[in-house]
Amino acid sequence: MPGIVSYGAYVPYWRLSRGAITGALGSGGGRGTRSVASFDEDTTSLGVEAARVALRSAPDGVSPSDVYFSTTSPAYQDKTNATAIHAALALPSHVGAYDLVGSVRSNVAACGVGGAAGGLVVLSDIRTGLPGGSDESSGGDAGVALLFADGPDVLAETIGGGSATDEFVDRWRTPGAPYSKQWEERFGEHAYVPLADEAVAAALKAANLSVEDLDHVVVAGLPSRAVAAVKKSLGAKSGALADDLTAEIGNTGSAHAALVLCDVLDRAEPGQTIALIQLSDGCDVWLLRTTPALATYRRTTTVREQIAATRDDLSYAAFLTWRGFLDREPPRRPEPDRPAAPPSLRRNDWKYGLIGTRDERGFVHLPPSRVSMGTGAIDQMTEVRMADVPATIATYTVDRLAYSLSPPVVGAVIDFDGGGRFQCELTDVDPEKVQIGDRVEMTFRRLYTQDGVHNYFWKARPVRGSKEA
Repeated sequence: MPGIVSYGAYVPYWRLSRGAITGALGSGGGRGTRSVASFDEDTTSLGVEAARVALRSAPDGVSPSDVYFSTTSPAYQDKTNATAIHAALALPSHVGAYDLVGSVRSNVAACGVGGAAGGLVVLSDIRTGLPGGSDESSGGDAGVALLFADGPDVLAETIGGGSATDEFVDRWRTPGAPYSKQWEERFGEHAYVPLADEAVAAALKAANLSVEDLDHVVVAGLPSRAVAAVKKSLGAKSGALADDLTAEIGNTGSAHAALVLCDVLDRAEPGQTIALIQLSDGCDVWLLRTTPALATYRRTTTVREQIAATRDDLSYAAFLTWRGFLDREPPRRPEPDRPAAPPSLRRNDWKYGLIGTRDERGFVHLPPSRVSMGTGAIDQMTEVRMADVPATIATYTVDRLAYSLSPPVVGAVIDFDGGGRFQCELTDVDPEKVQIGDRVEMTFRRLYTQDGVHNYFWKARPVRGSKEA
């Protein structure tokens, strides 16, 4: 059976201090911070960013057979969201793209199907709740991608698993509702702990292991009291229980178990055993063993490095605005028109893949062109993908009138390394600190939504760890 050959996580640039909630409402906050997807991010764009990290670190010659996307908060219903991820990654058309959405437990199905098929599994979530509620303060936003294949490059192989299922209502959201409802935490503890005991026992027995054999134990799930009870009842050896990161980024729902797994793999050693335990409408256990390939894995960034490069000073008013709970006066310029399907289809390679053209002299045309600006030659171009090419700000402007959920808009002209000049919007940037010469990288974002149609394209953001970030 294929194992994990590459993985990637994406933690958004912004975090909200839970104390800001308390300061605004007088209650409902707590300690620590939660990660927050920006106004121009959704679960699709979070998934794209995580998948880009995973594919950059993938072994040479390894590519996904299919893409499987799981979330509880899809950007579209009655339309496949994974196709936008597929397009943004510039994958060939013979690679399939499929959604497995609904409850958090859908991520188990995605990993099961994608793992068996050698696919790319993308998990992301944006967790929200009523202002002042526990879901608001304890939730978090993130994306994760796991690439499966077989062969000598496998980093972690499956050695067993177990599952237990029962029907009960502890969390629910009807179609169209903006947030979930939940029963009291004591009920969740009562329902989940026996199921966890059953699933863990079955998994360990099938793998001929005991709890003491586990080097890393990840316990994840939205019912926090049940998660704490399961951790306590496991009896894992000292130091085996993984930090679930909820104090810093919150619970990221569909992405969370895999996000903590990524953090474990960032620090694990070859030959170690990992148990991934998730509580969601039952309990699912995934047992993994790391291989010698982990020691030479060429990861580009770790989960902890991303968290360290985020900002935790987002205002509560901005958070409520981005989540749609606070309807504020927009800039005076008119709202944009709905994107049209036919021209979008004709320019898919450019719109989603950020693919330009390079002429015989090396000049890069953005957008792509059939005619060379330098030589006048027609159809003598080669395609070049610019999404992963770093760039430098050549000039910029701050526009305080352009339509945006988070004004002002910072527009820039950037020069790509190796050629290519492009005018775009900057995101995750402080308008007061941006400078000519700053280094930036491309990021897939949702420009706006009009009449229910999401307009996705690419923006530039400061390279994390730079002075702008």
